Amino acid sequence: MNAEQELLQKWRFLPPDKQQQVLEFVEFLHLKTVNSQILTHGTKAQLGERLREIRAKIVASGEPLLSQDAIEKEIAIRRGGLQDIGE
Repeated sequence: MNAEQELLQKWRFLPPDKQQQVLEFVEFLHLKTVNSQILTHGTKAQLGERLREIRAKIVASGEPLLSQDAIEKEIAIRRGGLQDIGE
């Protein structure tokens, strides 16, 4: 007996409310899997490519890239955590 047959056989013996719970759980797993695949093969890859393009433009313009410390400071300033002394 394969997994599909075993699942259906056991599902049929459950009361209707438990059958509904199983269906909702399977739908949850399905959506989680589909969304994960979309992020892995779609959005993340596109975002990475876009960030590489932006970086290449900055480098080509001669503008220096920010250090890790400078990035953290910029984030803190934008979030209101630090006061920019230059202002």
